[in-house]
Amino acid sequence: MSEKKIMLGNEAIARGAYEAGVKVSSAYPGTPSTEISENLVKYPEIYCEWAPNEKVAMEVASGASISGVRAMASMKHVGFNVAADPMYTMAYIGATGGLVAVVADDPGMYSSQNEQDTRQICRAAQVPVLEPSDSQEAKDYMKLAFELSEEYDTPIVLRTTTRLAHSQGVVTLEDRVVPEDKVYEKNIAKHVMMPGMAIKRHLVVEDRMNRMAEDANTLVVAKEGFAKDMPLNRVEMKDTKIGFITSGIPYTYVKEACPDASVLKLGLVHPLPKKMIEDFASKVDTLYIFEELEPVIEEQVRAWGIKCIGKEAFTVQGEYSANMIRKVILKEELKLNTPAEAPARPPLLCPGCPHRSVYTVLNKLKIHAAGDIGCYTLGAVAPLSVVDTTICMGASISSLHGMEMAKGKEYVKDWVAVIGDSTFMHTGVNSLMNMVYNQATGTVIILDNSITGMTGHQDNAATGKTLMGKVVPAINIMGLCKSMGIEHVQEVNAFDIKELEKVIKEEVARDELSVIITKSPCALLKDVVFPNKCVPIPEKCKKCGMCLKPGCPALTKNEDGTISIDATMCNGCGLCKNLCPFDAIEEVAK
Repeated sequence: MSEKKIMLGNEAIARGAYEAGVKVSSAYPGTPSTEISENLVKYPEIYCEWAPNEKVAMEVASGASISGVRAMASMKHVGFNVAADPMYTMAYIGATGGLVAVVADDPGMYSSQNEQDTRQICRAAQVPVLEPSDSQEAKDYMKLAFELSEEYDTPIVLRTTTRLAHSQGVVTLEDRVVPEDKVYEKNIAKHVMMPGMAIKRHLVVEDRMNRMAEDANTLVVAKEGFAKDMPLNRVEMKDTKIGFITSGIPYTYVKEACPDASVLKLGLVHPLPKKMIEDFASKVDTLYIFEELEPVIEEQVRAWGIKCIGKEAFTVQGEYSANMIRKVILKEELKLNTPAEAPARPPLLCPGCPHRSVYTVLNKLKIHAAGDIGCYTLGAVAPLSVVDTTICMGASISSLHGMEMAKGKEYVKDWVAVIGDSTFMHTGVNSLMNMVYNQATGTVIILDNSITGMTGHQDNAATGKTLMGKVVPAINIMGLCKSMGIEHVQEVNAFDIKELEKVIKEEVARDELSVIITKSPCALLKDVVFPNKCVPIPEKCKKCGMCLKPGCPALTKNEDGTISIDATMCNGCGLCKNLCPFDAIEEVAK
């Protein structure tokens, strides 16, 4: 009898990859996809790595596939933008060993800078998309993705979302089945995408997508190794007054709100099964397309001349819910209990965070920061309010360069670029190279906290440890910057605010490109121990509020104007002590 286990969606995806016989996995951490790799690495049969970015991850998986083994890359939706370059071309090349990209969308933007829909990229790239609705399907579809990849000679995208990634469900576990490695055969016409070859491969792609769309009308998985016979696209005919075409997590909302409605549940959301959709639509009185984010299914259904209701009733923004159906379709007055209002709790940098110290100095010097993607983006909000721009990974450096080219070098003496160590490795290196090449004079501050912090403490090329726990030589950031020919590179302890202020003043005043590396570890790293904690001395306090300016959550202002420091939150970084001009805060041993 097969074992059953409650699993997160991401955990189930990892299990599916394991059962499918995957041998190589490459990824860059990004919520909500991160836990896929963190669970995959628990299976010693699979080689797992953190790549410096998603493009590299996709290329690593592509190389493994071409060599004849099953391989995968995992990323969040904005990471798929970075991986799009190899993915568009791999659609032409195809897959020898099964090739799957797991892409996690983020409806509601819980931890992202936009709300893009991966299905649109896949339509443009001519790449099929599977979308599971629960943890069991997440595991089964992952296995199916590799089967379809090899059968149709194509990379496959498994699209997930934040809700699926972080929801739990019962999963039936099966044994790992490793297919025999495909024999590599030299094939220039298939593997080398020069124009002459690519023109012919484009014809192959069109034929493949047409065949897959036709097969999708009847495609059923019924083979050994799967939990059950699995119609990839299935019709659940019940009351024909209302019919839904839906997929993924929204399917579960439909079943909850309208359990008696007829449903066409799509597992393959690109290409779409035209005959199946036409047949289903002809049997229901009113057809709704219930899909999160963009009207990808709806637009295709309307293009076929099928009458339906979609985004005119439902939003293109945010997450969907069962209550949305109840309110819009069933016209129910939702009588929800109104919870007591909690005090506003804006996101803050953690106590002891080295970024707070850097931003405190920049705030004092009235210097603007072109920001990047990471914990340090929180420097945009009060009370620090230093970060003025955030676009995408690596853009802090490039945008600072653009400002200088637009306004001149005097303009950027009021600006710096700030970027974390992991983000610098991701795409910041190229941006800095561009500044060197084009003779920029701005100042870049690399906030090296020795980890990929925002996504939960994953290692990167500069930390000296791989995803599989192997200790390796760490990329030396200072040496890397100097190797580009940057003469002015300084490393400073982020908490030495006097030295940091001195160095920042020096470097922004230069008429040459400079880099400042603030090297202090994340306060939450397991091996980081602050030996002291900070304690206020009320009788010395002049109630000036200097210690409160950085916004450390461990500090609060008392009614009499003095301050208290929560001993359970204080990491003893000493920032508040260093800011106090009256020695009203002391460090004591923990």
